[in-house]
Amino acid sequence: MRIGVLTAGGDCPGLNAVIRSVVHRAVAGYGDEVIGFEDGFRGLLEGRHRKLDLDAVSGILARGGTILGSSRLERAKLREACEQSKELARDYGIDVLVPIGGEGTLTAARMLADSGLPVVGVPKTIDNDISSTDRTFGFDTAVGVATEAMDRLKTTAESHQRVMVVEVMGRHAGWIALESGMAAGAHGICLPERPFEVDDLVAMVEERFARGKKFAVICVAEGAHPAEGSMDYQKGEIDLYGHERFAGIGNRLAIELERRLGKEARPVILGHVQRGGTPTAYDRVLATRFGLHAVDAAHRGDFGMMTALRGTRIVMVPIAEAVTVLKTVPVDRMDEAESVF
Repeated sequence: MRIGVLTAGGDCPGLNAVIRSVVHRAVAGYGDEVIGFEDGFRGLLEGRHRKLDLDAVSGILARGGTILGSSRLERAKLREACEQSKELARDYGIDVLVPIGGEGTLTAARMLADSGLPVVGVPKTIDNDISSTDRTFGFDTAVGVATEAMDRLKTTAESHQRVMVVEVMGRHAGWIALESGMAAGAHGICLPERPFEVDDLVAMVEERFARGKKFAVICVAEGAHPAEGSMDYQKGEIDLYGHERFAGIGNRLAIELERRLGKEARPVILGHVQRGGTPTAYDRVLATRFGLHAVDAAHRGDFGMMTALRGTRIVMVPIAEAVTVLKTVPVDRMDEAESVF
């Protein structure tokens, strides 16, 4: 079998672990040949690929990012890829394509599968918002980075009697904010799933200062937004990839809190720091298991499917099932977090 593999969308700790696992399982386990397409679906369309053997993936398990590169693809280009899917498979001589990516990549994978290209997907996102899988690799690393940042920020916030507003990633799902905020003992957590009241945050900070705790750390997901009428805030525009451009809730909230409280408030935008660097042990293991099972699924002919974690087991689920709705933070998890702060 000849297997094609690519990484698309935002980079994520653990991508290289998947690539390495796919190559090891395919080459050493089945005697397959593996080729890697460069820069995601763009490389697939432009014919940019290279052979991946055991030497090519040596030493990449702990590396962040992706040795194949990544990119986002405009919708028109994606439709072009679907129209040419069978020709592309024939030209490259691949029997199956293993795309590794998030909701956008898996949507593209579903479209390619529907157009006749054999596909086995691997879910990837630091946001942990892919339905049908309990966890995605990269999430554990991102939560760890955000938690450590807030641990560090507490000391400087206390030293200067400041309010720190820490913005973490999470466009439509607040999993990173929820778990890093809980782990760091943040004094407020704002999620996209539940509009927040600025008055509540102001009251919380004032109450802390009244008790002699003259600092506060508030964790806010980038997609969080205030309740209507709570403060002036405008949503961003839609970019050419169909993603909403957010207007910087961390900066806006810090300004609003400083104005209302009469105390220093500082925004800290973690941004792409959460995506970079060495993946945690958990993410390396999960990514490795995903890659292994993707190759096994290809040999069984389980096309149009993707790997998923259910409890401690890796199972195969339809890609279509995974991209129907995003996995957002449920009410009971929000209530848990609220009850301990």
